[in-house]
Amino acid sequence: MQGQLLGIFITENRSQPMIAHKSAQAVAGRGLEGDRYFLEQGTFSKKIKKSRDITLIEIEAILAVKRDYNIDVQPKDIRRNLLTSGVPLNHFVNRRLFIGSVILEGIDLCEPCGYLSDLLNLPLKEALKHRGGLRCKIISGGLLEIGQPILEFSP
Repeated sequence: MQGQLLGIFITENRSQPMIAHKSAQAVAGRGLEGDRYFLEQGTFSKKIKKSRDITLIEIEAILAVKRDYNIDVQPKDIRRNLLTSGVPLNHFVNRRLFIGSVILEGIDLCEPCGYLSDLLNLPLKEALKHRGGLRCKIISGGLLEIGQPILEFSP
């Protein structure tokens, strides 16, 4: 399996629009420098104590939402940090992957909640069920850049 990093999205504050970047510094155990969860300003920063270092979503999932529900949503609006292609993210819970030199460990699926639907005023909770992305812990940090390959980690 080899995928590709298509997008990087960061915002400093909850509910604010995600901003596209060409690169970002991933910090082990913290997240992406400048992101709301790195700064402990995310909507769920204080409520849920599991790792929220970084989130990923597949472009294939966003295209399926358009195809299956006729909802046209931009990748940045889904509020995940990284947009991937060619990676079956649901299979990476409790597994590791490389993006460039960065090592991530899948923690759990990012099942959609009412917050995203309310924020965008779109019925995304059902549309993204079981394809809302992957929440990961950053095991080994480094520079993420658009276009980097995504590979399964094999120790």
